[in-house]
Amino acid sequence: MVKKVCHLFSFLFIIFVLFGCASGENGEDTGSVENPDGDFAPLDKKTTVVIAEDGAASGAGFYIAEEKGYFDDYNIDIKFTTFANSDDMLPALAAGEVDIAGGVSTASFFNAIAQGIDVKIIADKGHYFDGSSYFSFVIREDLQDEIKDYSDLKGKRIAVSSRNAVDDYIFQRMLEHAGLTEDDVEFVLMSDFGNMLAAMGNKSIDAALQIEPLITQGEAQDLHVRFGDATDFAPDAQIAMVLGSPDFIEKETDVSVRFMAAYLKGVRDYNDAFLHDEGLDEVVDIMTKHTALKDADVWKKVGVTGLDPNGEMFIDDIKKQFEMYDANGAISGDIDFNDAIDTSLSEEAMEVIGRYDR
Repeated sequence: MVKKVCHLFSFLFIIFVLFGCASGENGEDTGSVENPDGDFAPLDKKTTVVIAEDGAASGAGFYIAEEKGYFDDYNIDIKFTTFANSDDMLPALAAGEVDIAGGVSTASFFNAIAQGIDVKIIADKGHYFDGSSYFSFVIREDLQDEIKDYSDLKGKRIAVSSRNAVDDYIFQRMLEHAGLTEDDVEFVLMSDFGNMLAAMGNKSIDAALQIEPLITQGEAQDLHVRFGDATDFAPDAQIAMVLGSPDFIEKETDVSVRFMAAYLKGVRDYNDAFLHDEGLDEVVDIMTKHTALKDADVWKKVGVTGLDPNGEMFIDDIKKQFEMYDANGAISGDIDFNDAIDTSLSEEAMEVIGRYDR
């Protein structure tokens, strides 16, 4: 009898070991067991992720994921922080003091990477929606009869907010589309978008590369009108990117892939709201809470930032922007884009949460 009992316990022990190893060998498998819908399992311990974000509209995926509990679902606590400028933010990101940040293409950004500031470009944080670009050209309201085509901008005073940055890149793409060169127009450097409205009012400029919600505001005040759309000449422009700390991306993979899954869920809700009118009021309430634009009605009128629901970027365009700054003599050093751009997180996240194909 004792021998039979011992054999029974031995058999049960073997079964326990076999099934225990099968379920614990791969952390993601246990997540599937714990979550019947096949999503990632929550982290065992509450983990804080620090995001450098200043309330820009392009941070919508962060805000929505936070407010709708997508980060909480994975046991991730979000802490937002701000920096005065990217010169302070990028070293903090490289050092792991910040885990995630937003960045735009500028010569200084690429120079920081070329000079050894190790940050990773990991997902989309801003591009154009076809026909309703949030960052596009406007012309003075009284010039509509005179300026009907991009080539009609010849001889006009055009305000742009920066040199050797994405603004300048979009400006140059427009000139190329128009069959013009910079010698054919008068470039007006005007770093404050708000000042562009005043300059339209006093007629000291004829056109501007303006941004929402000031595009909509200027139209309401009869100061300017939209002129075409930036997708006419730069449909694949990569305006902003999600950046990650190398340690966060490469060493804290359990956390970072869940972070990306939650972010993409937030971006998908954003697309559902603004492109398909599903859950729009809820998303607008979140945006008014987290951004400087507090008027819900205006949110429903503006051209909003394009955010890719799968995190995918226009990588070739990022390289073209670098090449333009380099040709202008604004770049010091070279960049290995195969190292600087890392799309592995979004790819891994989509293996679990699936692609968004609406």
